[in-house]
This record gives sequence, structure tokens and C-alpha cells, in this order.
Amino acid sequence: MPTDHSDRLPRSPYERALGSAFAGLHPKLLTYFSAIPAGAVGSGAGVFDVVGTPRRWLWPVLWILGRAGIVFPVCEHDVPFTVINRPTTDATGEPAVRAVRRFRFDGGDREMVDVISAGPAGLSDRLGRGGLISATFAATVADRGLALRSDRIRVHLGAITVGLPAALSPVVRLSERFDDATGLQRVTVTIDVSLIGRVYEYSGSFGYSVNSGGEPS
Repeated sequence: MPTDHSDRLPRSPYERALGSAFAGLHPKLLTYFSAIPAGAVGSGAGVFDVVGTPRRWLWPVLWILGRAGIVFPVCEHDVPFTVINRPTTDATGEPAVRAVRRFRFDGGDREMVDVISAGPAGLSDRLGRGGLISATFAATVADRGLALRSDRIRVHLGAITVGLPAALSPVVRLSERFDDATGLQRVTVTIDVSLIGRVYEYSGSFGYSVNSGGEPS
């Protein structure tokens, strides 16, 4: 008798990009990176040890990107934050994840928004309101954690798409792990430019759960 698989969730962007390697993630990360059921919301809260850059001469550019909800002109420590992940679809109808991270900076709350999907080139991230910047990522699993490294950055200005030259194109790296000792998820994101060095970073720990009834109050 055939088995009915109709109740199974579609594969998340991370499952599609990683293939069989996805199963090598820590069980808690499997929850984080698996598809979110329709009507459910993934939510987390924690503290970033550091956010931003001390290179204040970069802040005018970061101010512009901050208005789009990408990165911010700050250099702060011990920043409380929340993350809300919601299921959505990409332009082809495949599952995607829309994330909103709210940073509680000294000067007020700011939100970073992005949409993660998967395609032939790997993971694709549209960052900012309206998807101002896009990045494709190579994804790997090591020591039960996820590592991402960007290989292409593009800027979208209306109908115009501009690819950045290699010398000026940021390289974004993400490391996501679960710390069994603290019971928290650990994330580190760095952004480097070859001609400058480190231009932005954030790292911290948080707890996370998927709530079938939607966003918790």
C-alpha cells in the first residue's frame, strides 16, 4: 500500500542548498533551519556581544543602508535582540524564509530584514526592505554547525542591477552553532572588504522555538 507523504513539510532553503549534509547539523539547528509550518512562526531572543564597526568614517554609508534595514551606523556591545522567522515563497513559488531581527540599540530599536531562498547557485539572500542588496552563499556543515560564505553581492536599484567589483565587494561569513553548555544558539556574522578589512560584524547567543500558534505575545 503506498505511503501518503502529503503531510510532509516542503524542504527549507537550507535543506535544498545542503542536500544530504543537512542531516549533519546539531538537532537544535535542524529545528532552526528546517521549514516552518504554515501558520507557525519561529521566534528567538538573546543578546549580541557586539554589533557594528568602530570605523566611524564608514557610518555615512551604513546610515543609508540602515534606512533600508540592512546594517547600522553603530558600535555597541551587549545589545538585546529578537528574531522572527516566517515562512514565505520566492518568485518561483519555492519555500523561503523572511526574517526580522530587532536590535535594541542605545539610540532606539532598529530592524534588519531579509528573505532567504535557494536556487542553482546555492542560498540567496535578499537584504533590506525591497531587497536592495542580494547575496549568494556557499553553505557547508562542519562540527554540527552551519557555515556560509558569500560569493557574489549585487545592488538592485529599481530595474537596474549592479554587480560590485571584486576589490570592493564585501565578503560575508556566517557561523551558526549550538552551545550545549549554555543551551543557546550562537551566531557570528562578519563582513570584510579586501581593500579595507573588517567593516561590520555582529555576534551573540539566543534561544529559539517554533510556535504553531503564531508569534508569541
